[in-house]
Amino acid sequence: MLGRTANGLFWMFRYIERAENTARLIDAGLRMSLTRMHGHEEEWESVLRSSGVYSAYSAANSEVTSADAINYLLRDKSNPSSILSAIEAARNNGRMVRTALTREAWEATNECYLDIKSQLARRPSSADMPAIIDNIKQRTGLIRGAFHGTMLRNELYNFSRIGTFIERADNTSRILDVKYYVLLPAVSYVGSSLDNVQWESILRSVSAHRSYGWVYDDDYKPSNIADFLILNGRMPRSLAYCYDKINANLSYLEREYGARESCHETAAQTLGMLREREIQAIMDTGLHEFLQDFISQNSRLAAEISEAYRFYQD
Repeated sequence: MLGRTANGLFWMFRYIERAENTARLIDAGLRMSLTRMHGHEEEWESVLRSSGVYSAYSAANSEVTSADAINYLLRDKSNPSSILSAIEAARNNGRMVRTALTREAWEATNECYLDIKSQLARRPSSADMPAIIDNIKQRTGLIRGAFHGTMLRNELYNFSRIGTFIERADNTSRILDVKYYVLLPAVSYVGSSLDNVQWESILRSVSAHRSYGWVYDDDYKPSNIADFLILNGRMPRSLAYCYDKINANLSYLEREYGARESCHETAAQTLGMLREREIQAIMDTGLHEFLQDFISQNSRLAAEISEAYRFYQD
Protein backbone atom coordinates (compact mmCIF):
# COMPACT_ATOMS: atom_id res chain seq x y z
CA MET A 1 0.00 0.00 0.00
CA LEU A 2 1.20 3.51 -0.70
CA GLY A 3 2.40 5.36 2.39
CA ARG A 4 0.11 8.23 1.44
CA THR A 5 -2.95 6.00 1.67
CA ALA A 6 -1.89 4.53 5.02
CA ASN A 7 -1.28 8.04 6.32
CA GLY A 8 -4.67 9.27 5.13
CA LEU A 9 -6.59 6.44 6.79
CA PHE A 10 -4.56 6.61 10.00
CA TRP A 11 -5.21 10.34 10.41
CA MET A 12 -8.78 10.26 9.17
CA PHE A 13 -9.73 8.02 12.07
CA ARG A 14 -7.55 9.87 14.57
CA TYR A 15 -9.46 13.05 13.74
CA ILE A 16 -12.86 11.34 13.95
CA GLU A 17 -11.94 9.99 17.37
CA ARG A 18 -10.62 13.41 18.43
CA ALA A 19 -13.85 15.12 17.43
CA GLU A 20 -15.95 12.72 19.47
CA ASN A 21 -13.58 12.90 22.45
CA THR A 22 -13.74 16.70 22.43
CA ALA A 23 -17.54 16.59 22.30
CA ARG A 24 -17.54 14.34 25.34
CA LEU A 25 -15.15 16.69 27.16
CA ILE A 26 -17.43 19.65 26.47
CA ASP A 27 -20.34 17.59 27.78
CA ALA A 28 -18.35 16.82 30.95
CA GLY A 29 -17.51 20.52 31.36
CA LEU A 30 -21.17 21.46 31.06
CA ARG A 31 -22.12 18.87 33.67
CA MET A 32 -19.37 19.98 36.07
CA SER A 33 -20.29 23.65 35.74
CA LEU A 34 -23.80 22.81 36.93
CA THR A 35 -22.43 21.60 40.28
CA ARG A 36 -21.38 25.14 41.28
CA MET A 37 -23.28 28.36 41.64
CA HIS A 38 -20.20 30.46 40.85
CA GLY A 39 -16.51 30.17 40.00
CA HIS A 40 -16.92 27.37 37.48
CA GLU A 41 -14.24 28.74 35.13
CA GLU A 42 -11.69 26.35 36.61
CA GLU A 43 -13.72 23.43 35.28
CA TRP A 44 -13.32 24.88 31.78
CA GLU A 45 -9.60 25.35 32.36
CA SER A 46 -9.41 21.65 33.20
CA VAL A 47 -11.30 20.78 30.01
CA LEU A 48 -8.94 22.94 27.93
CA ARG A 49 -5.95 21.27 29.57
CA SER A 50 -7.42 17.82 28.92
CA SER A 51 -7.69 18.73 25.25
CA GLY A 52 -4.08 19.91 25.21
CA VAL A 53 -5.05 23.38 23.97
CA TYR A 54 -4.86 25.51 27.13
CA SER A 55 -1.65 27.31 26.13
CA ALA A 56 -2.99 28.17 22.67
CA TYR A 57 -6.30 29.31 24.15
CA SER A 58 -4.53 31.51 26.72
CA ALA A 59 -2.44 33.13 23.98
CA ALA A 60 -5.63 34.31 22.27
CA ASN A 61 -7.83 34.96 25.33
CA SER A 62 -7.10 36.96 28.48
CA GLU A 63 -9.35 34.84 30.69
CA VAL A 64 -11.19 31.54 30.70
CA THR A 65 -14.95 31.85 30.31
CA SER A 66 -17.38 29.05 29.57
CA ALA A 67 -18.65 30.71 26.38
CA ASP A 68 -15.18 31.32 24.95
CA ALA A 69 -13.88 27.90 25.98
CA ILE A 70 -16.82 26.12 24.38
CA ASN A 71 -16.47 28.14 21.19
CA TYR A 72 -12.74 27.45 21.02
CA LEU A 73 -13.23 23.71 21.50
CA LEU A 74 -16.27 23.48 19.28
CA ARG A 75 -15.77 25.66 16.20
CA ASP A 76 -12.71 27.92 16.34
CA LYS A 77 -10.78 27.42 13.09
CA SER A 78 -7.57 28.70 14.74
CA ASN A 79 -7.72 25.62 16.99
CA PRO A 80 -6.64 22.59 14.89
CA SER A 81 -8.16 20.30 17.52
CA SER A 82 -11.59 21.94 17.60
CA ILE A 83 -14.46 19.68 16.63
CA LEU A 84 -15.10 21.56 13.40
CA SER A 85 -11.38 21.52 12.48
CA ALA A 86 -11.04 17.82 13.33
CA ILE A 87 -14.07 16.78 11.29
CA GLU A 88 -12.91 18.88 8.35
CA ALA A 89 -9.44 17.29 8.58
CA ALA A 90 -11.02 13.82 8.75
CA ARG A 91 -13.07 14.56 5.64
CA ASN A 92 -10.03 15.94 3.79
CA ASN A 93 -8.03 12.82 4.60
CA GLY A 94 -10.98 10.66 3.56
CA ARG A 95 -11.26 12.51 0.26
CA MET A 96 -7.53 12.00 -0.32
CA VAL A 97 -8.00 8.21 0.02
CA ARG A 98 -11.52 8.11 -1.42
CA THR A 99 -10.84 5.02 -3.53
CA ALA A 100 -9.75 3.10 -0.42
CA LEU A 101 -13.13 3.65 1.27
CA THR A 102 -16.48 2.04 0.60
CA ARG A 103 -19.24 4.30 -0.64
CA GLU A 104 -21.04 4.02 2.70
CA ALA A 105 -17.96 4.99 4.73
CA TRP A 106 -17.23 8.02 2.53
CA GLU A 107 -20.85 9.22 2.45
CA ALA A 108 -21.12 8.98 6.25
CA THR A 109 -17.94 11.07 6.57
CA ASN A 110 -19.01 13.67 4.02
CA GLU A 111 -22.51 14.00 5.48
CA CYS A 112 -21.04 14.35 8.98
CA TYR A 113 -18.90 17.26 7.83
CA LEU A 114 -21.69 19.04 5.95
CA ASP A 115 -24.19 18.64 8.77
CA ILE A 116 -21.88 19.79 11.56
CA LYS A 117 -20.43 22.64 9.49
CA SER A 118 -23.98 23.93 8.99
CA GLN A 119 -24.88 23.45 12.64
CA LEU A 120 -21.77 25.33 13.80
CA ALA A 121 -21.98 28.18 11.29
CA ARG A 122 -22.62 30.54 14.22
CA ARG A 123 -22.02 30.46 17.95
CA PRO A 124 -24.60 28.15 19.51
CA SER A 125 -26.62 29.13 22.55
CA SER A 126 -26.29 27.17 25.78
CA ALA A 127 -29.77 25.75 25.16
CA ASP A 128 -28.56 24.28 21.85
CA MET A 129 -25.52 22.53 23.30
CA PRO A 130 -27.09 19.19 24.36
CA ALA A 131 -28.53 18.63 20.86
CA ILE A 132 -25.22 19.63 19.22
CA ILE A 133 -23.17 17.28 21.42
CA ASP A 134 -25.58 14.42 20.76
CA ASN A 135 -25.45 15.07 17.01
CA ILE A 136 -21.65 15.02 16.95
CA LYS A 137 -21.53 11.73 18.85
CA GLN A 138 -24.18 10.21 16.61
CA ARG A 139 -22.54 11.39 13.38
CA THR A 140 -19.08 10.11 14.33
CA GLY A 141 -20.70 6.86 15.45
CA LEU A 142 -22.35 6.51 12.04
CA ILE A 143 -18.95 6.83 10.36
CA ARG A 144 -17.53 4.04 12.49
CA GLY A 145 -20.61 1.90 11.95
CA ALA A 146 -20.49 2.32 8.16
CA PHE A 147 -16.77 1.60 8.17
CA HIS A 148 -17.01 -1.52 10.34
CA GLY A 149 -20.01 -2.84 8.47
CA THR A 150 -18.64 -2.50 4.94
CA MET A 151 -14.82 -2.44 4.89
CA LEU A 152 -12.69 -5.42 3.97
CA ARG A 153 -10.51 -6.59 6.89
CA ASN A 154 -7.17 -5.83 5.27
CA GLU A 155 -4.31 -3.38 5.85
CA LEU A 156 -6.66 -0.47 5.10
CA TYR A 157 -8.77 -1.50 8.05
CA ASN A 158 -5.70 -2.06 10.25
CA PHE A 159 -4.25 1.43 9.77
CA SER A 160 -7.64 2.98 10.47
CA ARG A 161 -8.05 1.02 13.69
CA ILE A 162 -4.53 1.80 14.87
CA GLY A 163 -5.19 5.52 14.38
CA THR A 164 -8.43 5.26 16.36
CA PHE A 165 -6.85 3.55 19.35
CA ILE A 166 -3.69 5.68 19.50
CA GLU A 167 -5.91 8.78 19.65
CA ARG A 168 -8.23 7.19 22.20
CA ALA A 169 -5.35 6.13 24.47
CA ASP A 170 -3.92 9.65 24.33
CA ASN A 171 -7.30 11.14 25.25
CA THR A 172 -7.96 8.80 28.19
CA SER A 173 -4.50 9.29 29.67
CA ARG A 174 -4.73 13.09 29.43
CA ILE A 175 -8.16 13.23 31.04
CA LEU A 176 -7.02 11.06 33.92
CA ASP A 177 -3.84 13.09 34.41
CA VAL A 178 -5.71 16.39 34.46
CA LYS A 179 -8.18 15.07 37.02
CA TYR A 180 -5.45 14.38 39.55
CA TYR A 181 -3.41 17.53 39.06
CA VAL A 182 -5.77 20.28 37.89
CA LEU A 183 -9.42 19.52 38.42
CA LEU A 184 -9.67 19.47 42.21
CA PRO A 185 -9.49 22.98 43.66
CA ALA A 186 -7.93 21.80 46.92
CA VAL A 187 -6.80 18.63 48.68
CA SER A 188 -9.62 19.14 51.19
CA TYR A 189 -12.16 18.27 48.49
CA VAL A 190 -10.79 14.75 47.96
CA GLY A 191 -13.49 12.26 48.89
CA SER A 192 -16.15 14.97 49.17
CA SER A 193 -19.44 15.13 47.30
CA LEU A 194 -17.83 17.64 44.91
CA ASP A 195 -14.99 15.19 44.23
CA ASN A 196 -17.49 12.44 43.48
CA VAL A 197 -19.44 14.64 41.06
CA GLN A 198 -16.25 15.52 39.23
CA TRP A 199 -15.20 11.87 39.01
CA GLU A 200 -18.63 11.02 37.66
CA SER A 201 -18.21 13.70 35.00
CA ILE A 202 -14.81 12.35 34.01
CA LEU A 203 -16.23 8.84 33.67
CA ARG A 204 -19.03 10.22 31.50
CA SER A 205 -16.49 11.99 29.29
CA VAL A 206 -14.96 8.63 28.36
CA SER A 207 -18.29 6.78 28.14
CA ALA A 208 -17.44 4.80 31.26
CA HIS A 209 -19.96 5.93 33.86
CA ARG A 210 -22.47 3.11 33.63
CA SER A 211 -19.93 0.35 32.99
CA TYR A 212 -17.88 1.55 35.98
CA GLY A 213 -20.98 1.24 38.15
CA TRP A 214 -21.44 -2.37 37.04
CA VAL A 215 -17.90 -3.23 38.13
CA TYR A 216 -17.49 -1.08 41.26
CA ASP A 217 -21.08 -0.39 42.40
CA ASP A 218 -20.66 3.39 42.01
CA ASP A 219 -17.87 3.49 44.59
CA TYR A 220 -15.84 6.48 43.36
CA LYS A 221 -12.42 5.61 44.74
CA PRO A 222 -9.52 7.20 42.85
CA SER A 223 -7.61 3.92 42.73
CA ASN A 224 -10.64 2.06 41.34
CA ILE A 225 -11.22 4.68 38.66
CA ALA A 226 -7.55 4.72 37.71
CA ASP A 227 -7.58 0.91 37.54
CA PHE A 228 -10.70 0.96 35.35
CA LEU A 229 -9.34 3.53 32.89
CA ILE A 230 -5.78 2.18 32.77
CA LEU A 231 -5.69 -1.56 33.35
CA ASN A 232 -9.18 -2.99 32.79
CA GLY A 233 -9.00 -4.77 29.45
CA ARG A 234 -12.79 -5.02 29.16
CA MET A 235 -13.32 -1.24 29.19
CA PRO A 236 -13.14 -0.09 25.52
CA ARG A 237 -11.52 3.25 26.34
CA SER A 238 -8.96 1.97 28.82
CA LEU A 239 -5.26 2.09 28.00
CA ALA A 240 -5.02 -1.70 28.23
CA TYR A 241 -7.90 -2.23 25.78
CA CYS A 242 -6.51 0.33 23.32
CA TYR A 243 -3.10 -1.33 23.32
CA ASP A 244 -4.56 -4.79 22.94
CA LYS A 245 -6.25 -3.59 19.73
CA ILE A 246 -3.16 -1.70 18.54
CA ASN A 247 -1.04 -4.84 18.95
CA ALA A 248 -3.62 -7.02 17.20
CA ASN A 249 -3.74 -4.73 14.17
CA LEU A 250 0.04 -4.32 14.06
CA SER A 251 0.31 -8.13 14.07
CA TYR A 252 -1.89 -8.26 10.98
CA LEU A 253 0.40 -5.74 9.29
CA GLU A 254 3.45 -7.78 10.28
CA ARG A 255 1.97 -10.83 8.56
CA GLU A 256 0.82 -8.80 5.55
CA TYR A 257 4.20 -7.20 4.92
CA GLY A 258 6.43 -9.94 6.31
CA ALA A 259 8.44 -7.58 8.51
CA ARG A 260 8.58 -6.71 12.19
CA GLU A 261 9.47 -3.07 12.86
CA SER A 262 10.45 -1.09 15.95
CA CYS A 263 6.81 -0.01 16.36
CA HIS A 264 5.85 -3.64 16.97
CA GLU A 265 8.33 -3.87 19.83
CA THR A 266 7.21 -0.58 21.36
CA ALA A 267 3.53 -1.58 21.24
CA ALA A 268 4.25 -5.04 22.66
CA GLN A 269 6.32 -3.60 25.52
CA THR A 270 3.59 -1.12 26.40
CA LEU A 271 0.90 -3.79 26.40
CA GLY A 272 3.11 -6.08 28.51
CA MET A 273 3.62 -3.30 31.03
CA LEU A 274 -0.13 -2.63 31.24
CA ARG A 275 -0.85 -6.32 31.78
CA GLU A 276 1.82 -6.81 34.44
CA ARG A 277 1.39 -3.66 36.53
CA GLU A 278 -1.02 -3.35 39.43
CA ILE A 279 -2.79 -0.11 40.14
CA GLN A 280 -1.46 0.23 43.66
CA ALA A 281 2.11 0.05 42.37
CA ILE A 282 1.31 2.76 39.84
CA MET A 283 -0.28 4.96 42.52
CA ASP A 284 2.64 4.42 44.90
CA THR A 285 5.28 5.41 42.36
CA GLY A 286 3.24 8.35 41.01
CA LEU A 287 0.23 8.34 38.74
CA HIS A 288 1.21 11.64 37.11
CA GLU A 289 4.67 10.33 36.23
CA PHE A 290 3.18 7.09 34.90
CA LEU A 291 0.71 8.93 32.68
CA GLN A 292 3.29 11.40 31.39
CA ASP A 293 5.56 8.50 30.45
CA PHE A 294 2.65 6.75 28.76
CA ILE A 295 1.70 9.85 26.74
CA SER A 296 5.29 10.19 25.55
CA GLN A 297 5.53 6.51 24.62
CA ASN A 298 2.18 6.64 22.82
CA SER A 299 3.41 9.60 20.75
CA ARG A 300 6.65 7.76 20.02
CA LEU A 301 4.69 4.75 18.79
CA ALA A 302 2.71 6.94 16.37
CA ALA A 303 5.98 8.35 15.00
CA GLU A 304 7.49 4.87 14.65
CA ILE A 305 4.43 3.63 12.74
CA SER A 306 4.66 6.64 10.44
CA GLU A 307 8.32 5.90 9.74
CA ALA A 308 7.94 2.13 9.38
CA TYR A 309 5.12 2.38 6.83
CA ARG A 310 6.47 5.47 5.03
CA PHE A 311 3.40 7.61 5.63
CA TYR A 312 4.78 10.58 3.74
CA GLN A 313 6.21 8.78 0.74
CA ASP A 314 4.44 7.62 -2.43
